Amino acid sequence: MEKPYLLHLLTPEPQASPFDINMAYDAGYNAVTPYPNVQLNQVANLVQDAIFSRGPKGVKRTGILLGGRDLELALDMFKAARMAMVPPFEVSVLVDPSGAFTTAAAMVAKVERALRLNYERTLAGAQVVVLGGTGPVGTAAAIIAALEGAQVTLASSSTLARAQAAVSLGLSRYSAQITAAHAGDSQSVQTLLAQADVLLACAKAGAQVASAQDLAVASRLLVAADVNAVPPSGIAGLGVMDDGKPLPGCAGKTLGIGALAIGNIKYQVESHMFKQMLTADKPIYLDFLSAFKLARELVAA
Repeated sequence: MEKPYLLHLLTPEPQASPFDINMAYDAGYNAVTPYPNVQLNQVANLVQDAIFSRGPKGVKRTGILLGGRDLELALDMFKAARMAMVPPFEVSVLVDPSGAFTTAAAMVAKVERALRLNYERTLAGAQVVVLGGTGPVGTAAAIIAALEGAQVTLASSSTLARAQAAVSLGLSRYSAQITAAHAGDSQSVQTLLAQADVLLACAKAGAQVASAQDLAVASRLLVAADVNAVPPSGIAGLGVMDDGKPLPGCAGKTLGIGALAIGNIKYQVESHMFKQMLTADKPIYLDFLSAFKLARELVAA
């Protein structure tokens, strides 16, 4: 009798994400077990309990998902999980805190596609502004764009220090060159947008970061993308289903990409990554850079 496919979901939060649990079952796992309130120093023991109990054949049918809400902690947990492996007792690991990594990957891939198809250009050299950039989606998206050659400015609506902390993380872990900014009022937002080719709105649900007045000065803006599906939209006038639709109110010819258009690719990316873990002959380790590579393939299909 074949061993069942088991996924262990480790999160530092009080509860696991129902979204991730649903996705894992739909991808083919037979059982998904959540472990809430996991501390960084507990990861190694939990991983080794999972790998040593199934034998070399059983580990091929075992996976680990790392969740949470804190990007830096999630990456630390990812590193701890990898270091805890003892080949041939080694399992696949996916890190995706609150779905942020797969969302960021989908967002940047959709923007890249819009630039290529409509303007015959890439992210290389583009001026990219990330508003609401200090959360895991914004920080991951900023790092991806910077690694693709964009000139990225990551802005916080609260304090410059928060933006600087996110930028420092990208530099120290990925050598990503990103500029920090404070965008606490319309004037500062408009100053950023006046020089932007791409706008990535990554604020929390229901928070609008770019008003119609802000967009009116964005004469260079080519693509604006928003991950907020809860009214009001993060970018004024942008519909959740928009997928390359002209954005009203802009000074230039801006194309908008809404949250559900991004979410469709995010869903596919997460599903494909779970299936990769299920079918891989050797253990694989998947982070937001892995997710971006897959998202690129999916948007091009």
